[in-house]
Amino acid sequence: MIDLLIYDAGQVCVVPSQEGAPQRGEALGSLELIEGGAVAIDGGRILAVGPSEHLRAEYTARHEINADGCAVVPGLVDPHTHLVWAGDRAAEFEMRIAGATYMEIMAAGGGINSTVRHVRAASLEQLVAETEARLDRMLRLGTTTVEIKTGYGLDVENELKLLEAIYRLDASHPVDIVATFLGAHAVPPEYEGRTDDYVALIITEMIPAVVEFARSRGQPPPFIDVFCEEGVFDLDQSRRILEAGKAHGMPLKIHADEFAGLGGTKLAVELGATSADHLVRTPAEDIRALGQGETVAVALPATPFGLGEREYTPAREIIRAGGALALATDCNPGTAWCESMQFVMALACRAMRITPAEALAAATLNAAYAVGRGGQLGSLESGKQADLLILDAPDYRHLAYRFGGNVVKTVIKRGQVWNS
Repeated sequence: MIDLLIYDAGQVCVVPSQEGAPQRGEALGSLELIEGGAVAIDGGRILAVGPSEHLRAEYTARHEINADGCAVVPGLVDPHTHLVWAGDRAAEFEMRIAGATYMEIMAAGGGINSTVRHVRAASLEQLVAETEARLDRMLRLGTTTVEIKTGYGLDVENELKLLEAIYRLDASHPVDIVATFLGAHAVPPEYEGRTDDYVALIITEMIPAVVEFARSRGQPPPFIDVFCEEGVFDLDQSRRILEAGKAHGMPLKIHADEFAGLGGTKLAVELGATSADHLVRTPAEDIRALGQGETVAVALPATPFGLGEREYTPAREIIRAGGALALATDCNPGTAWCESMQFVMALACRAMRITPAEALAAATLNAAYAVGRGGQLGSLESGKQADLLILDAPDYRHLAYRFGGNVVKTVIKRGQVWNS
């Protein structure tokens, strides 16, 4: 007898991997739809998918769910967030409406360093409690795995405080959390005008401390990320930070080409980074490199939307080049307080001209590969973790077709049922 059988789904969307890899290029959006389908689950893993009549004849389950013609899709994966923070930046929102740019706000002492001040003053317990509420909302909206970065501490003590919050939440919350160290998020006020000195601190003190802290908590080295951008960390500084992290066993990520094309995307491919994120102003040569390497391109359309900009990641160019495209919220208090991957999918279809099928694959399978979990989750393939959603709609396209609400009726995480 198995644990759970979901049957009579209008569609079961498998979203299969490409020979153990993300969907790349024109293959993006290959969903493998099973009409009238079923999903068999046991021990928190997917046992089988197929037509309902076949699986109901083959398996007896302790619990059954009649999907009643609704679509079943993989749980959504959010591969880029800054979810642990304190305070807000609502005043900056008004400044942007009045015409101030992101970099102007940052130069005036706002931006990331504004949140740094709040985080440094906050207790660990406050950070955990506030982030837990955000995770609760994300789970109801169908996000079952999320990446969370540090980066609002910018010194050893507070970066470790953020990492401890991430580990506590991962242990206590049903959403799976992937940790990323982002000490190179901004230059803190005490290092203003001394960026190279701060880079040296990251390399000589922060990275070893973070890796040792992770080890002491029984965790593998987290990802390491860097904000490679004009006025923050240049290409050479970004390279040094990433190479130092790699030498300590940390897998790589990079914020690249959000405001200027500095070569961060090409650097990511060269160093074998798991993902390169933003890519709004990536040069054509670097887009071609994405098609030749293994690095996943993560688009964050809620960020230009939040900034009131009109230029988005050139998704169609990345797809034509043979790249692997993923989607994420970039949830943060300054530019994109967005907790909904459903909204990101809807926005990506409208602003980046990708199809609903491409958006679903980018928000599930490819997003899982963008955090190094593609072999374990992100699709409804046999043996993978049983993270899936029953929609309040007969067709997966409603995830992108509708916006501003919640199309998810039921969340199933590791085989456990959570009603939204």
